[in-house]
Amino acid sequence: MGWWPSSRSALSAVCTALLVGACAAPQSAPPPSTSVQSPQVAQRSTSVPLPAQPPTPAQPAPGFADLAARTEQATADAAQSGADTRIFVMDRTTGQVVSNGDNQPFPIASVVKLFIADDLLLQEAQGKTTLSPDDRKSLDLMLRSSDDSAAQMFWDRSGGNAIIGRVKARYGLAGTTAPSNGHWDVTQSTASDLVRYYAMLLDGSGGLPPAQANVIMGDLARSTPTGTDGYPQRFGIPEGLYAEPVAVKQGWFCCWNGGNQLHVTTGVIGPDRRYLMAIGSLEPGSDSAARATMTQVVKTMFPGGRI
Repeated sequence: MGWWPSSRSALSAVCTALLVGACAAPQSAPPPSTSVQSPQVAQRSTSVPLPAQPPTPAQPAPGFADLAARTEQATADAAQSGADTRIFVMDRTTGQVVSNGDNQPFPIASVVKLFIADDLLLQEAQGKTTLSPDDRKSLDLMLRSSDDSAAQMFWDRSGGNAIIGRVKARYGLAGTTAPSNGHWDVTQSTASDLVRYYAMLLDGSGGLPPAQANVIMGDLARSTPTGTDGYPQRFGIPEGLYAEPVAVKQGWFCCWNGGNQLHVTTGVIGPDRRYLMAIGSLEPGSDSAARATMTQVVKTMFPGGRI
């Protein structure tokens, strides 16, 4: 979305100068004698500025043409594998959004580490806590390689479920709820809430100062191929949008509602951070098959690996 400047009325400036010269009378002459020069009139100069023109509206991304249809196809193809997917995509420049219509909440697993980091970095910015060099290393590891030990340490230090309450309030995440059992990995959210979080993180409206937001984004851009637990974390956005620069936070665990594999792929796409995406999936079967399904969803939505 953009701001359109009001058009301004043209203002004409007319300048006229009249120069008059007078001859001085001799000091000794009793009757004054006066001579008057002919007036010299400056040329009239009129300047009429053109009305201000509104900026050219941002053009939709080529990859968004027919994206709704491709998203529907990706959802249907995933369902053939038994996967239940929730998809939300946003173009930050135009404000265009596309989803598959399923905005039910789901556990976000390690994606909650974004909220843990956000809350901690805001406390630091406000002078409420100090992060040691070791803390900063742990924070980076938590975001880049999804380290669980670091997440648990910061979760306990900052009040557990209270973290979710504070982040939810600052970002207006109506579909996000703290875990009922106090375990951070079963925090629930929606695909649209996760995209909203990224949008507000990037524009600063969620309250995190730019320097701290850049810490998060810098770590996500350096996401490692595997987590510290050895799990492959390049599924979904990184593998599906292989021709784009991405900054991602992934999540996974087994098992939810029976033997379902839970996978979540979220992130910011493009050199100018223009595109945002969040996909959650539940699929029975093996974890490798579920990861492949997630990647194929993204590839079906964006053939050629770019938006």
